[in-house]
Amino acid sequence: MIYENRPKLIIPRTFLENVLDLAGIILFIASAGNLIIQWSSIPDTVPIHFNAAGEPDGWGSKNHLWILLVVGLITWVLLTIIEKFPHIYNYLYLTDENAERQYKNARMMINILKNEILIFFVYMSWVSGQIANGHNNNLSLWDLPIFIIGITGTIAFFIVRSIKLK
Repeated sequence: MIYENRPKLIIPRTFLENVLDLAGIILFIASAGNLIIQWSSIPDTVPIHFNAAGEPDGWGSKNHLWILLVVGLITWVLLTIIEKFPHIYNYLYLTDENAERQYKNARMMINILKNEILIFFVYMSWVSGQIANGHNNNLSLWDLPIFIIGITGTIAFFIVRSIKLK
């Protein structure tokens, strides 16, 4: 179906979409609040890069902890905006008959992805602060693989679901 001919449907948000967004917002606010509370106890230098073993190999200002949170929030906001326009996404099988199902599926995928990404940036800000304070020595070897598997698994799940919804 040609992009210009796609139906522009008004589909109400689901309860799950609202819960996930609320959880993401609460997580971000809690993380920012925690950073404000802990700010004076965080050393001026924090890890800003980690090698494949999870050991810090780059250090920078503690302001980088805010950068992680801001990047996570900006990504979340931009994906929230994109989420509102499912008719502009690419689809494998889109017809007038299945458009609503495909739009709901794609919108849910974006919703889950944006919240997974926000969780990752919040987590990285928190763990960098923990390492800087000496509470941890490094990242777990599984942190990045779990994030990649989570993102990839979400995308794969919703692509398979999209094929089944044709």
